[in-house]
Amino acid sequence: MKAVRLVATNRPLELHEVPRPQPGPDEVLIRVQAAGICHSDAHYRAGKSRVHPLPLTLGHEVAGVIEEIGRAVNNFRPGDRVCVHYLATCGACEWCARENEQFCVTGAMIGKHRDGGFAEFMAMPARSVFELPDEIPFEHGAIMMCSSATSLHALNKARLKSGETVAVFGVGGLGISAIQIAKALGAREIFAVDIQPRKLELAKQLGAVPVNARLADPVEMIREHTRGRGVDVALELIGLPLTMQQAVRSLAIQGRAALAGITEKNLEVSTYHELINREAEVIGVSDHLANEIPLLIDLARTGKLNFTNVVTRSIPLDAPAINETLDRLEQFGEDVRVVIKP
Repeated sequence: MKAVRLVATNRPLELHEVPRPQPGPDEVLIRVQAAGICHSDAHYRAGKSRVHPLPLTLGHEVAGVIEEIGRAVNNFRPGDRVCVHYLATCGACEWCARENEQFCVTGAMIGKHRDGGFAEFMAMPARSVFELPDEIPFEHGAIMMCSSATSLHALNKARLKSGETVAVFGVGGLGISAIQIAKALGAREIFAVDIQPRKLELAKQLGAVPVNARLADPVEMIREHTRGRGVDVALELIGLPLTMQQAVRSLAIQGRAALAGITEKNLEVSTYHELINREAEVIGVSDHLANEIPLLIDLARTGKLNFTNVVTRSIPLDAPAINETLDRLEQFGEDVRVVIKP
């Protein structure tokens, strides 16, 4: 089968012919119908986040059709439409028992620690696979599995309550999902911070207040709009020290900043003025949880989570096209989400 693989960091991905995977007893084999290209994939190619072992097939946003099932699998059958929670876990360790499987002692993320979805087929434990309703297109089901799932987990970690205000820093795939999910969870007002007019216009169409950080300090604009109060919850979805600082500085008293953007840089804060004096919190967000996926699917099925204008392009399983998309992501271009359709 064909697969687009990372052979070495700081090098373009390559198209290879590799053996089709064989599903284990508790696994299913999925014929990939859609695989999203995430900003994390650009980080992996650049070596900012370690991928092991190499070479490896990237792609952690996957939806498709069950091709084969392992002998111990009894909840799926060939032909089922599915989407994939990107963590392959043991299901038995302390962390899995707590439903915090992102810390599973033997857990492996597809497209980072085991072969992912930039391929024609992919094997995955059945416990990490969810039925995809007919109402949800494959490309939408795929991007839900990272951008939407991580956004929901960030909002859950930040303990968003109905009637609170939210600032979303970064209106990419995660940000667009975060705006819609925050609205569905009852957020009273949502601010969308970015520097790309096209993305800000999309955020406005979804009901957020656009904040163009290229024109002025977004913290000042948010505080001006909230009469100096700030926001209850700030999500940082970019991974830049500047936007992490802005997320913290935009907080109201007892506000919570949830940081999900991948970065190697340190965050500097004024401990007394920005945290202690406000009883504010900075919260790390790692991946997402399998038990959060059903709510996402329901939000998408009922139209509360809509990706019509989020998937900006689809491309074939072609290494040059994928590398070009990763180049654009590294430059924080205007694409929201690009999906591979093998």
